[in-house]
Amino acid sequence: MPSFELNGHTYETDEDGYLINLSDWSEDVAKHLAVTESVEMSEAHWEVVNFLREYYEEYKIAPMIRILTKAIGKKLGKEKGNTKYLYDLYPGGPAKQACKIAGLPKPTGCV
Repeated sequence: MPSFELNGHTYETDEDGYLINLSDWSEDVAKHLAVTESVEMSEAHWEVVNFLREYYEEYKIAPMIRILTKAIGKKLGKEKGNTKYLYDLYPGGPAKQACKIAGLPKPTGCV
């Protein structure tokens, strides 16, 4: 099983780099995963990551992009709840890439 080492701890991932143990997530882990995804974390990136973690906590599922944009629009405003804004932050796919950095499972429907 794939893994990475960070601060003396080993973190197991699936073959796509998503954390196996959701409880292993921390901001340091997120920063490490962001580097592996070539994403430079800004306040806007963290806003999406924190939104996703709250969403997962409530619904126990990582949202697909369509659901993600709609939910973000409701909570954070129309200007942030659109695919262009989210793809600017996460060019590798907002749902897929942001969920990985947030320590969540790969969203269903993502290839």
